[in-house]
Amino acid sequence: MKKRICLYLLIGLYIISLFGFAQPVHAEKQFAYESIFPENQQGDVQYFNLRMNSGQKQTVQIMLTNRADEEQTITIGLNGAKTNSNGVLEYGPSSIKNDASLKYDFKDIVKGPTEVTLKPKETAPLNLDITMPETAYDGKLVGGIYMKSKPTQKEEEEKKKATGVINEYAFVVGMVLQETDAVVLPELKLNSVYAGLSNYRNSIFANFSNTSAEFVSGMTVEMEVTKKGSEAVLYDTKRADMRMAPNSLIDFPLEMNGDQMEPGDYKAHILVTSGEQKWAWDEEFKITKEDADKYNAQDVTLIQERGIDWKLIAMIAGGVFVVFLAIFFVVRAMNNKKKSKKKNSNNKPKNRRKKSS
Repeated sequence: MKKRICLYLLIGLYIISLFGFAQPVHAEKQFAYESIFPENQQGDVQYFNLRMNSGQKQTVQIMLTNRADEEQTITIGLNGAKTNSNGVLEYGPSSIKNDASLKYDFKDIVKGPTEVTLKPKETAPLNLDITMPETAYDGKLVGGIYMKSKPTQKEEEEKKKATGVINEYAFVVGMVLQETDAVVLPELKLNSVYAGLSNYRNSIFANFSNTSAEFVSGMTVEMEVTKKGSEAVLYDTKRADMRMAPNSLIDFPLEMNGDQMEPGDYKAHILVTSGEQKWAWDEEFKITKEDADKYNAQDVTLIQERGIDWKLIAMIAGGVFVVFLAIFFVVRAMNNKKKSKKKNSNNKPKNRRKKSS
């Protein structure tokens, strides 16, 4: 009986190994924060919205509380606000580059520790030192304070071994610094139009910047692509309710709906509106054969020339066949063994009792 159970377990593990499985990941330790708003806080908002003066220095605090029963370290990141391709503002770590129009980087204005270590159930302040530029500044300086529990060495090892989805949690507190009430209007500038991949799909990107120190809100972007010298629209898109951070850029994608990217000369027409403001650009661009081949090879929606990976399918089918073949012979051997035992039991001589006289 034990041998049979072990055999079934081995077969089950083999089947699982063919298709893979997720491993449990150590849960994030919990911590809490509370922003301590100073007297120069403006408005009833949950982020720091501070009225500052030129050259002013100020320290603000965020109280951190360790809710865990063990010591933990909170990593701190200070980041300028960026705009992602969906028109959503990012205040945490980002690979998006700073725009050329950015005069003062948030992480040069606001300084703080990179880590805060808390004992079990301890509450301690995170001190953030603000130093405003000496020169008067109209508009907004915007960024975020990123806070995340630092994994222990054991947790890092578990993450490396894990093959499933790893959930990680962090808190981000926004900060807006402003010196005057001067009205600053958004100003957009087109930088380039180029071919690339958006979510591993062939796309055309319009890269443009908000060169002013003010948010762009309620932004709608419309984009059309035609062949150079033609009026026939090949691809178009329209997105609404987008935003841009002050002095930031955006790579706005127009997906090609799973089409092969073809080399050639093209023209893009882009229209951006925000309230009463409008910006329109017509930009010619070129797709080279090298770029078209490269992106076509990476587009997940395209059926590549190599076709279906029959080798992989054959390996999977072969593995499944071997498993079922093994199960068949195991079950057959067990049945034969049972029949043999039953046959031997029937052939044994039976003891007969003598009748007493």
